[in-house]
Amino acid sequence: MKFEVGDKVVVRLTNEDAEVVEVINERMVMVNVRGVKFPAYTDQLDYPYFKQFSKQKLVPEKKPVPKTYIDQVPTEKIKQLPKRDPNGVWITFIPVFEQDDFGDEVVSLLKVHLHNQNDEGYAFTYKLNYFGEPDFELKNQVLSHQDFYLHDIPFANLNDSPSYHFEFQLLTPVKNKAPFYEASLKLKPKQLFQRIQQLQEKGEPTFSYQLFKTYPDKVEEEKMELGKLAAAGYKVYEAAKARQHLPPARTVVDLHIEKLTDNWKNMSNAEILQFQVDEFEKYYELALAHYQPMLTVIHGLGSGRLRDEIHSLLRLRKPVKYFVNQYHPNYGYGATEIYFQY
Repeated sequence: MKFEVGDKVVVRLTNEDAEVVEVINERMVMVNVRGVKFPAYTDQLDYPYFKQFSKQKLVPEKKPVPKTYIDQVPTEKIKQLPKRDPNGVWITFIPVFEQDDFGDEVVSLLKVHLHNQNDEGYAFTYKLNYFGEPDFELKNQVLSHQDFYLHDIPFANLNDSPSYHFEFQLLTPVKNKAPFYEASLKLKPKQLFQRIQQLQEKGEPTFSYQLFKTYPDKVEEEKMELGKLAAAGYKVYEAAKARQHLPPARTVVDLHIEKLTDNWKNMSNAEILQFQVDEFEKYYELALAHYQPMLTVIHGLGSGRLRDEIHSLLRLRKPVKYFVNQYHPNYGYGATEIYFQY
């Protein structure tokens, strides 16, 4: 049954005499009216629920997403992170990888961070040296359990014997704690390259070195009564004339035990180490008394006990500007160069 509305032909379908038998496309359907089939445009049909039916078949109607306003969002409670046990202060390196012309991943630079895992904050001075010469310096603060970005180091610079030097001070001074603490790190290029290779193999993002575990206590200096020393037979000089009575200083001190005493064969390992440390202390003090700019200490390679003992002492000495254990054409890696500040 057809009838016209204006200039538009409308096919009115009822459930009794007509039905849609085929969907031709999005705009047309095949209609069966009393056994006669003919195509019709969908917008010309007035069929109960046809529009809803055709839309579901041809173009699924998307349900509108209800709007959510900011005041309807429930407030999420901020979870308190579990407190970690103090684990010292670390210097952390983050390699940045790029692909070379052959598609291999290579390191382009290292991002250097200072990571404080202790419960106390520190003021710090950071210095980077190449071949013992200053290149970069930064002064700032690192709070408790904070990661502080220092700077980037181009990968090519790792061949220039970089050394990393820190001086720390407590942000909140404590009476029985040291007024400052010095720490340094010197990495050989070969060791550093191996560490990066291991990092790639394990799929780890960073590698770190601990600068110190806990901030050290204050070292109490012993006070000497000069009158008692003089009575005991010691020579006591006026401070202004003290230097002229001191033994001659050395710029290079060889701490191999056979160079220090002939009786070393009868000494235990502990006695040998203590003898070497005492000799180091003597020439360290002489270097300061004579205002030497630097002192080279030959400790050899060995097991590294003497070197480690000397380095731990140097980290606590304020007059030490920095020290490096780098390759030397005469001593290899068996010597430490100490630079002073006055």
